[in-house]
Amino acid sequence: MPLLLHNSLTRRKEVFSPLDPARVTMYACGPTVYNPPHIGNARAAVVYDVLYRVLQRHFNTVVYARNITDVDDKINAAARDQGVSIETITARYIDIYHRDMEALGVLPPVVEPRATHHIAAIVAMIERLIGSNYAYTAADHVLFNVPAYERYGELSGRSRDDMIAGARVEVAPYKRDPADFVLWKPSHENAPGWDSPWGYGRPGWHIECSAMAEQHLGQTIDIHGGGNDLKFPHHENEIAQSVCSHGGAMFARYWVHNGFVEIDSEKMSKSLGNVLLVENLLTQFPGEALRLALIRARYRERLNWNDDLVQQAKAQLDRMYGALLRLENVVLDAPPMASAAFIAAMDDDLNTSLAITSMLDAVTRANTKSSAAEQKRAKSELLGGGLELGILQQLPTNWFERTPTGLAGSDQINALIAARETARKEKNWQRSDEIRDELSAMGIQIQDGPTGTTWRTQ
Repeated sequence: MPLLLHNSLTRRKEVFSPLDPARVTMYACGPTVYNPPHIGNARAAVVYDVLYRVLQRHFNTVVYARNITDVDDKINAAARDQGVSIETITARYIDIYHRDMEALGVLPPVVEPRATHHIAAIVAMIERLIGSNYAYTAADHVLFNVPAYERYGELSGRSRDDMIAGARVEVAPYKRDPADFVLWKPSHENAPGWDSPWGYGRPGWHIECSAMAEQHLGQTIDIHGGGNDLKFPHHENEIAQSVCSHGGAMFARYWVHNGFVEIDSEKMSKSLGNVLLVENLLTQFPGEALRLALIRARYRERLNWNDDLVQQAKAQLDRMYGALLRLENVVLDAPPMASAAFIAAMDDDLNTSLAITSMLDAVTRANTKSSAAEQKRAKSELLGGGLELGILQQLPTNWFERTPTGLAGSDQINALIAARETARKEKNWQRSDEIRDELSAMGIQIQDGPTGTTWRTQ
């Protein structure tokens, strides 16, 4: 079945049809590396990682680029405050970002371009914009001439007044129009910068992504992703400068945006003191539990983050890993394959919540069906779905050993069940009940039947 995606540009769900099925291209806005990633950053990384995995199921070659912004006023400020170079700051936080994303099961992108490695491409794009009268120089700056691009505002749907009043739009006396935005800005001698036709300076934020996408993916890309907060002005500006520097060619054919993460129903912000860093959450919860919590809701929806959400995700993983533990001796005859229900859910605009439900149905069948065919099917569906969601990527015994239950694996469970059977034969009902309670505390539910005792995770 076809893949459906909600296109923010058209504001409707559409069948995804790439420009070239032999080379599908996707660009997602990555981190600005001046501090550790928070859970909002992680949601974007996980969402586009899931989309990348889904695209790989549909197409043989997917070129996924996720950039790193490694020159920025906040990076400069952090370097000044700490008395080090921007390279020291960015290298430190790039390593932290990679470490935290790996802990969440995020695959490396095919390409991870850095802004500072693309200055020549950025300068070339700005020169084209000036040459075609879409940009101008003023007060040692180069600015994009917004009124020259008639379709500006199409993505965000903002009115002219809203755009000018936007919190991230800088109004300056050297601008021809209040909505014009910076392509190149001057740098002081002690600030990071590069020589250019307009003097020593550095690029504006928006032009960086346009140049990197052009260099690695081409003038027109299939999918551009990012958080809802980037629609305006960042993505709006990317469209304007890319279309105008490419002679009117479309920049991105599908725009995919993920919703905000709220902390106990409040917007996450430094002023509220509720910014949750991934590295801190990883000391409390397994990375897989954090990942599953991030995708339990549809990616376009707001996600209300709290400990209960993560505990529920962990409990679901306990059930899934428990079923796989029960099926550890079941050998598959073919590579794992997700269920038809799972695939239908994921192909319907990444309906991860419904996809997870289909995997829990497989857990129920794994715990209740005794035929070899049913057990193989359940195991295949769990592993196949897990591969696409980026979960169930370790041995079940390892999962339980590393989580607070202290469960060592099926050998320990079976040993306790055998001890309980012995107690029952000896009519030692107190000991039998104690073992049942011990198993229950470990998250294991047992069921006595005519053929013996079976178990599953609660």
